[in-house]
Amino acid sequence: MKVLLTGTTGYIGKRLLPILLAEGHEVICCVRDKKRTDLSNFDGENVKIIECDFLDEKSLDIIPRDIDVAYYLIHSMSASTNDFDTLEKISANNFRNCIKKTKAIQVIYLSGIVNEQELSKHLTSRKNVEDILSSGTYNLTTLRAGIIVGSGSASFEIIRDLVEKLPIMITPNWLNTKSQPIAVRNVLEFLKGVMLNEYTYNKSFDIGGPEIFTYKEMLLTFAEVRKLKRIILTLPVLTIKNLSSYWLYFVTSTSYKLAVNLVDSMKVEIICEENDLAERFHIKLIPYKEAVKLAFNKINQQEVISSWIDAQSSKVLSKGISNLIEVPIFGCFKDKRERLVKIEISTINKIWAIGGENGWYYGNYLWMIRGIIDKLSGGIGLRRGRKSQTELSAGDALDFWRVLYANKKEKRLLLYAEMKLPGEAWLEFKIKNNILYQTATFRPLGLWGRIYWYAVLPFHGFIFKGMINKLVE
Repeated sequence: MKVLLTGTTGYIGKRLLPILLAEGHEVICCVRDKKRTDLSNFDGENVKIIECDFLDEKSLDIIPRDIDVAYYLIHSMSASTNDFDTLEKISANNFRNCIKKTKAIQVIYLSGIVNEQELSKHLTSRKNVEDILSSGTYNLTTLRAGIIVGSGSASFEIIRDLVEKLPIMITPNWLNTKSQPIAVRNVLEFLKGVMLNEYTYNKSFDIGGPEIFTYKEMLLTFAEVRKLKRIILTLPVLTIKNLSSYWLYFVTSTSYKLAVNLVDSMKVEIICEENDLAERFHIKLIPYKEAVKLAFNKINQQEVISSWIDAQSSKVLSKGISNLIEVPIFGCFKDKRERLVKIEISTINKIWAIGGENGWYYGNYLWMIRGIIDKLSGGIGLRRGRKSQTELSAGDALDFWRVLYANKKEKRLLLYAEMKLPGEAWLEFKIKNNILYQTATFRPLGLWGRIYWYAVLPFHGFIFKGMINKLVE
């Protein structure tokens, strides 16, 4: 079968791709930026990347007409607090109109559970997208999921942050809202199972795990798995939407935009309406506790395939990595340093392991302070960490940086700053002729940009000198 996969670089899309290829399907991957997509580990004959943007209808002309099935895995919840629903409508309309021109028999859409009269803005938007997609000339199958539990999922990482960082929690009253979490493995089984299954045509199905929990119970069960004692006090004092959003934003690694939309949704019960889909596909639903254990197995084995932090947080990056990969020369401030490399492979491995739990090798407390300042000013801070502790690819998030280019053979790593700045910043590591070149580039925006550079110049001299010395040790 020829399958069109949207959301290829997203949390579910990255995990679904290898499954589809293992089944022998030919997969057309839709991405906005080819340079953010590394498919070197997959069979080149059965996978093809096309560059298109579902917010730009003209760019969709490149989509093949002879596809059999299309997966719609596009969501915009982390893109905006106000107009993400408008963006999702535009994207859904463009997708539907495009697929109408193809030979596609079925479209498969992963949505959210919508079983209450009063829905959050996020769940209302998901329902509106479903309505738009259902007016196509193909057969629509909608799978509605609640909280997805798996290594790297936004929900999992937020729960992890709360449980592992806070021995005592004073929480908002929406933690008593009930939910039916589902393991990411089960989600992928359902997505694979419904493909070209006529029973599922023009129907929607709620998919969830075998248990119903309140969010408080999910936190306490997570703590039990991690063998941590946690006390949770639920008080009505933090029921105001903005306060709850700020609470999630400052305590966890989530962005403020995502926190606002999550809090809005967490006030709504998301419990599945019963159906026989799991029985039909012989899917064994994984209990929540086991799903958490499976997630940590992946984390411990450095096998996290995808993470919510893969999503872009910088508007500049939406123009494409190719527009940033050429580091500017004119009108910029630079901090250039070079050192003789003693053991090349050791230095390369250190560069590829920088950030996250490994830190920045020198002046980590200053990096931490910069992360706190960024968080207080509405930025992403340092808590995003990194997906893998040893590997980096273009498009990966790395604390408050984004990887633009990572090539071990060329011995070059280029990062772009996503922290709040009065300008733009790049950090590059390159080894040539046994010399490590470390260059920090800052392109200021107006007077404040120049003031900022000179204000932090003494700290740069301390941090960057220490960092390069540690890298070549």
